[in-house]
Parts: sequence; structure tokens; C-alpha cells
Amino acid sequence: MPTIEVSYKDLCNLIGKKLGKEELEEALMYVKGEIDEWDKDNDLLKIETADTNRPDLWSAEGIAREIKRHLKLGKDNIPKIKKSGIKVIVDKNLAKIRPLTVCAVIRGLKITEDVLSQMIQLQEKVCETFGSKRREVAIGVYDLHRVTSPIYYKGYGLTELKFVPLEFSKKLNLRQILAQHPKGKEYGYLLEKAEKYPIFIDKKGEVLSMPPIINSDYTGKVTKDTKDLFIECSGFNFKFLVPALNVICMALVDRGGKLESVEVQFPDKKMITPDFSEKSIKFDFEYVNNRSGLNLKNEEIEKLLKKAGYSVKGNKVFYPAYRQDIMHAVDVIEDIIIGYGYNNIEPESIDFNFQGSMTLINKFSSTVASIMMGLGAQEVMNYTLTNKDILLKKMLVSMNVIEVDNPVSMNWVVFRTWVLPGLLEFLSKNTNKEYPQQIFEIGEVVVRDDSAETKSRNPIRIVYCLASKDATFTNAKQVLEFLFDSLGITYVIDKTEHPSFIKGRCGRVKVKDKKVAYIGEINPQVLENFGIEMPVAGFELNLTDLYEVIRK
Repeated sequence: MPTIEVSYKDLCNLIGKKLGKEELEEALMYVKGEIDEWDKDNDLLKIETADTNRPDLWSAEGIAREIKRHLKLGKDNIPKIKKSGIKVIVDKNLAKIRPLTVCAVIRGLKITEDVLSQMIQLQEKVCETFGSKRREVAIGVYDLHRVTSPIYYKGYGLTELKFVPLEFSKKLNLRQILAQHPKGKEYGYLLEKAEKYPIFIDKKGEVLSMPPIINSDYTGKVTKDTKDLFIECSGFNFKFLVPALNVICMALVDRGGKLESVEVQFPDKKMITPDFSEKSIKFDFEYVNNRSGLNLKNEEIEKLLKKAGYSVKGNKVFYPAYRQDIMHAVDVIEDIIIGYGYNNIEPESIDFNFQGSMTLINKFSSTVASIMMGLGAQEVMNYTLTNKDILLKKMLVSMNVIEVDNPVSMNWVVFRTWVLPGLLEFLSKNTNKEYPQQIFEIGEVVVRDDSAETKSRNPIRIVYCLASKDATFTNAKQVLEFLFDSLGITYVIDKTEHPSFIKGRCGRVKVKDKKVAYIGEINPQVLENFGIEMPVAGFELNLTDLYEVIRK
């Protein structure tokens, strides 16, 4: 959970009212925050916020904006964006390296010690947390008066260019920066295997930065004497870059800065950034009470929405451009409840008397597990979250997957759509153990379903694998046959092809004409990708589909 360091006096000044400790503690509930430490002698306040999806709250400006609105101490600043006349030209040679950027200009900013410290802190927290340690978002802030338009964003070789990196005194080429500068050592892995290295450089040849590594000491050093700023965010996906830029810009607008747009010219299109157009989501007033358990009138809901920064028009609610966390109506309802006050909700006792029990599908799964253990197979458990390398690349397949919008780790970025990759990963970690190895796993997968409210469903699968020098299709079929015989199920196997299995040694299992499983010998290339030297045979069976078929 992000911990934000702020000056208490500065925070109160931004809010527009001096708050005592109790008042402040209560007000911080609006940002899911609490006081972690208060050093009154040094005017230092540490606030821990539980909301990891709202980078707009990771600064004194963001916290004050939210509290100020809830306490009715003033209206939000609505940026009026003028054209800066500055152009950024993106070279096509960055297409496979770090291809995207969004930019902005802030003018007329009075930079105090508080402004500078909050700007640096917000920049770091957005890059490290929301930006996945600079992989998805790297932010550069520059003294605009040391930059000449147009600005070029393009790739250079390791020895083609030299500049003085931030906090250094001599020029280094790009190879030297990666090897000698602390930030080069820390983030250089993000540019591994790149043939060219991204550089922002202006019309006069002044280097702005080498993203996502380090700024230039000349253009990228912002001090209390700086008045106007050029800001850029670089990365791979606009869904991260656009909100990151908006968060930074909004904080500086709250400090009195005037926002101006930048024309970004890509090889195939032109964009004007930043974009502060309001976002919207469909909204049903009745849904609020159904989900929250409250009994609010529409007028009360509208007031609470306004306190949280929303506006209502017809069947939609509109919210600020710097909010990137609104993905479902329940996110809006959460803000309504926060505004209502958790402490104001009257608890109700629940009068019920019934016994809990396993669902029918879980009973069926438990029966299947018992049969598999009776065969001598060892049950393992893997996470539902994984990464595309294991799920797709190593398995030689391509399919639609559901991704985590802002992953904490690149190891856990997608929900598994099948279980077999996880078992092969397990086998790859146990190559030094005795063979044969016979394992199985029963667990949920996550697949797209646009007809569902969550746009996904979670069928239960079982995967069985035998790793042995003698593992064949026949071995896997014998296990499947024993399992089906034990359950009283008849089946057929049709020949089929699948990239993860050996051609000619793969089958599609059908029960009452319903396709419920793949069975076969794993493709040697897949085994090599996982570092498994033994042949592997097995099957993946959809228990949810199987249960639905046999119960009819």
C-alpha cells in the first residue's frame, strides 16, 4: 500500500482549512487513508492509503482534492487546455523497443520546496507502482526553457550519442550510462536485447532523456527557479500512459500551473495530448441500493456522486479524466458508500438457520480427485494467475486471455485459460527428482464470456500428466479410461491436432457428442521450452462440461 509523505501545513493549505488530528483522520477515510506517522517538529505527515488503483491520490494535491470536495470547501479545478505549439515526432525505429509517448506543457508554475518534493514523489510512485517499475510508464519532467521544439523521440546505438546524465558531471555514451549510472544499473534490464535505445532529443541536439533510465542533467533538472515544464510519459500502452500523464498534470494544475497541449506525431497518426475529456459509464440508481443494502433516494445518490467528483446525465455518470480505476458500476457504488460514510451504516443481524455444504460440482470434483489419488497420482495446486510466456508462448498456442490491468509483478499478469501449462511448469521445477512422475491438478480457469456480468466464467478442469521415459498416448488413455469407468461414463476419442501435442498422437475426447477433453503426448518443442527432458503424456478434461453432460 502506498505511503505518501506530505507537509501537514502544505496539505491544509491545499485543502483550504486547518484540520485537527481527529478531523484529519476522519477526512482521510475519503481516500482510504490513515495517518502512519506524524512528526510535528519537522512538519512531516506520513499517510498510508489502501487504494492501490488510484494514483491520483498518491500526492498531497490528490489527497487534498478529494478531501476538499467532500468537505465542500471548493470546486475541482477544471483544466483549460491551450495549444503550446510544441511538437514531438516519434521515429518508426522505436516500433519494437518503446514506441509510445504522450506529452504536455505546464506554464506559470511557482515551484516551492513542497511542490518539488510532491512532484518527485508522485512521479516515482506512478512509475514504480502503476507503471510496473518503469516497464509500462516512465515519466520525464524538464525545464521547458532549455528545450527547443520540435522534439524527436527516436532510437540510437549504444555509442552513437553522448550526454551528461542527471547528477553526473561528464558526458557518457549510452553503453556507459547503462553500466555506470545507478539508474542504468537498476533499470537497464528493461532495454535488454534492444538494437536501438530510446532518446528524447530536441531540435538543437540537446538530449532530454534516455527513457526509462535517466534524464539529462541540463534539460531534466527542475529547480525552484523553473517556471515552465515539459512532461512526457513513455511506454507501450496508452491505457497506462494517458492516465499517468493526466495524474501528473492535474496535480500541477492544482498548484496553479496552466496546462497546454502537445502535438505528438507518430509514424501512422497524430495525437494531441493530454486529453482531459470526461469519461462515462452506464449507471442504474436502483442498482445502488440493491448492491449496497442502503435505501437511498435518487436525490441523495446524486448528492453523494457529486461529492465524489461525478456528474449524472441520463443513464450515465461522468467522472474526471485522471480516474482510471472505474471499470464497473460497483466502483461507482463504492465511492457513494465512502461518501455516505461506513460509520453511518447501521448493522443488521442476519436471521438464518441452515447448514453449509459443498456444491454438486465440487462434490463431483472431490470424487474425481479420490479416483486419481487411488491411481497413485500426486495432486498439485498452482495459481490461477500466470504469465503469457508460460500460458501461450511455451505451449506454442495463441488464444484470447483476460489480463490484469495493472499487475504488481510481470510473473502474474494473465488468468489461466487452461491448466496444462502450470503442470508442465511444475514438472520443469522437479527434473532432479525420481521418475516416473505422475501428477494431476483440479482447478478453475478463467475464460471470456461476454454474456456474463463479469464478462468471464470459471469452469473447473482436471489435468493429468505422466513424465517418464516410456510415457505414451496409451498410458494417458489407460488413466482416462479407468477414471471414466469408475464414474460409469462412456466416451469416444477422435483424432485431432493441437500445437501443444505431437501430431498424430493427439485426440479429442467426446461424451454424448460433447467435446470435453484433449489427450495425447506433449510436443517435444514444448518440453524443450520448459526444460523437460522426459516424454510427457496426459490429458486436460473440463469437469464442468462433463458434469453438465452426465447429469442430463
